[in-house]
Amino acid sequence: MRKLIRSVAVGASLAVSVLSAPQAIAQEARTPERHIAGTDVRLSPNGARDARTRAIAEADPATVSATATLCGTGYELEFAEQLPDSRRYGTLFTYVKSSVGAFGVCALFDNNTSSAKHMKLKLCPNKAGAACPTDEGTYSQYAGPVKYENSNGLYVMCSPVTAIMWDAGGTAIIDRVRSATLCD
Repeated sequence: MRKLIRSVAVGASLAVSVLSAPQAIAQEARTPERHIAGTDVRLSPNGARDARTRAIAEADPATVSATATLCGTGYELEFAEQLPDSRRYGTLFTYVKSSVGAFGVCALFDNNTSSAKHMKLKLCPNKAGAACPTDEGTYSQYAGPVKYENSNGLYVMCSPVTAIMWDAGGTAIIDRVRSATLCD
């Protein structure tokens, strides 16, 4: 009886070992690539999991690379969103940085129309009473970058970002407020 129990235990252990390797390989295969092809830009872990962000980055790697350069070194693409919808008058990009002693979020609002528009981009730290970096004016290319950095990561995550674009008559054609990171 003891031999039978030991044989079953050894057999079960081997079965677990044999199943673990293919499952680990399958898990790796499901993890999205974090590097955006044709650029030096990386996707943040959240950006890599977000199909919409990956699709926008793959469709326009030159813009993703240019906007990332404006944020500075160490930033990874957190999300990209066409605004107000598939008509895409503008694209909101946010980037995050998370390294030893340097945490940050950076936003840019790309003008995808064929003319200059009055635009406003505002990023507020997730802290009551904090100053909100803002860029507002008439732009043919983009508003921003606006960014918030600190040394311990506090107030960076879940910071609200506002992107507004007005037509020539003063009507808002884009008016979007959302979290600068994929925490909402």
